[in-house]
Amino acid sequence: AIKWMSSLEAKFEDAKDKKPTAEKLERLRREKINRFRNQHRINVQGTDLPDPIATFDQLQKEYKVHPKIMENIQAAGFHVPTPIQMQAIPTMLHGRELLASAPTGSGKTLAFCIPLLTHLKQPRNKGFRALIISPTRELASQTHRELVKLAEGTGFRIHMIHKAAEAAKKFGPKSSKKF
Repeated sequence: AIKWMSSLEAKFEDAKDKKPTAEKLERLRREKINRFRNQHRINVQGTDLPDPIATFDQLQKEYKVHPKIMENIQAAGFHVPTPIQMQAIPTMLHGRELLASAPTGSGKTLAFCIPLLTHLKQPRNKGFRALIISPTRELASQTHRELVKLAEGTGFRIHMIHKAAEAAKKFGPKSSKKF
């Protein structure tokens, strides 16, 4: 099929195509994000998901993560987020629930610890404010170790409780009833 038009109509048609509409810009942004997710093998399901991050610096700029936590991330040698961190951290910082699966050593601990400390904002003398339950003592030790490194200099107190009797000795006899 041939479309016949005058040169004036053709110029008008070209000008109309070159001006990006809001829908076109949004579609291009979505395509770029989908390419990024595919490139990093990030599979997501859900609606209205936050965009993944490409660098840890975005956390401070976009999500106001505590500067000391950012320093601790750099000091620990983390320069570029792993795929699980790229998507899980923004999702949790938006207050969304998350079920994530990734191989051992992929950075899942850091992926949930950064949003946890960010949501708590600052230390308070209000008892336990967050609880992480681990299926094994080894995983609990790893999580504890990573959280201690991440929270260094922020004033948060990180504890590992693995026996109720020890908890009563460490935090007082009322602690087992209170917490």
